Amino acid sequence: MLDLINIRKTFNPKTVNEKIALNGVDLHLNDGDFVTVIGGNGAGKSTTLNAIAGVWPVDEGKIVIDGIDVTPLSEHRRAALLGRVFQDPMTGTAATMQIEENLALAARRGQVRLLRRGITRAEREAYREKLRMLGLGLENRMTTKVGLLSGGQRQALTLLMATLKKPKLLLLDEHTAALDPRTADKVLQLSRQIIEENHLMTMMVTHNMRDAIAYGNRLIMMHEGKIILDISGEEKKHLTVEMLLEQFAKASGDEFVNDRALLS
Repeated sequence: MLDLINIRKTFNPKTVNEKIALNGVDLHLNDGDFVTVIGGNGAGKSTTLNAIAGVWPVDEGKIVIDGIDVTPLSEHRRAALLGRVFQDPMTGTAATMQIEENLALAARRGQVRLLRRGITRAEREAYREKLRMLGLGLENRMTTKVGLLSGGQRQALTLLMATLKKPKLLLLDEHTAALDPRTADKVLQLSRQIIEENHLMTMMVTHNMRDAIAYGNRLIMMHEGKIILDISGEEKKHLTVEMLLEQFAKASGDEFVNDRALLS
C-alpha cells in the first residue's frame, strides 16, 4: 500500500546551511498498518511525512501509494489519496465557516467544492451522526463557526474531516503536541477508534515515547535521516521506554537526546 524506496532529501545543498534531512529512507506499509514514528529533533520524522505528501520534491527515490507512483505528482494531486492532521489545531479547517460547512468541504474533496447548492438534509444527518461519535457534543453545534471551538474540539473535527472519505493513507504529524495532556489523550483515543473502524493505513509522528509504544501495531525510530529501528508484533507489545532507549543506543551508537520525548 505504501512504499518509500531510497528517499533522499538535502536542504540548501552546497551551502554552509546544507542539511541532509533524509538519507536513503526505505519503508513498506501494508494495508491497515498503524505505524508510530519517533526520533530526536531533526531525525527526519516530519520531513518523511512532507515527502509523502509532496510538500516539496525529493532528490532521489520513489514514493508509491496504493500502486500509484506519486513521486512526480504535485501536493495538490496527491491530496486525493491522503488525509492529514497537523500539530496546529488552527490548520486544516476554515475558522470563519460553520462546522457543517467544513464537513461538506471535506466530503466533496475531489469534486468541484462549491457550497452554493447547499447542504442537503441527508448530508446534514450524516454529519450529525459522525460528530456524535466524537462524544464532544458538536452534533448540537453544527452551525457554530469553527473558530469558536477549543483546540481539542477543532483537532477532533480536523481528524474527522481528514478521514471522512477514507484516504489511502492517513498522516498524523504530532497532532496532539499543542494540546493539554487530558485533551491530547482524548484525541489520541478518537484517532485509534477512527483508524481501527475504517481500517486506515496510518503514520503517526509523535514526540511521546509512551504514546509511540501504546498506539499502533508497529513503531519505527529515525535518526539522522534514516530508519534505525522497526519494531512490531509481540516485540512491540512488550516494549518499554527503557528498552526502546537501549535499542536506540545500540542501533545508533549514540544517546537519545530529546527532552520532550523523555519528559512526556
